[in-house]
Amino acid sequence: MADPTRRRRPHLVSTPVRKKGVDTVPQETSAQPDLQEGDRILLPPASVVPDDQAWFWTPAWQAKENEVDEALAEGERGEVFHGGEAFLQSLADEA
Repeated sequence: MADPTRRRRPHLVSTPVRKKGVDTVPQETSAQPDLQEGDRILLPPASVVPDDQAWFWTPAWQAKENEVDEALAEGERGEVFHGGEAFLQSLADEA
């Protein structure tokens, strides 16, 4: 058995699932010195987007992002405030 203190740190490796749920283990994974025929490889579910950032990818948030991108492309820059008090007052005026 290989010395566990010499193992490489885990890293994210992706591979597509093919028909009938068949996966191919990437060569860099299967070539690990401590892997032997018959060993089991655990495949924990992984999210491409961290859970604490998932809100950014909601349809509502993305719609607002697109709205801002379009406004910027048209040259709209919005109102500029030169201090916190003026900004807070504008929010209060809108409420």
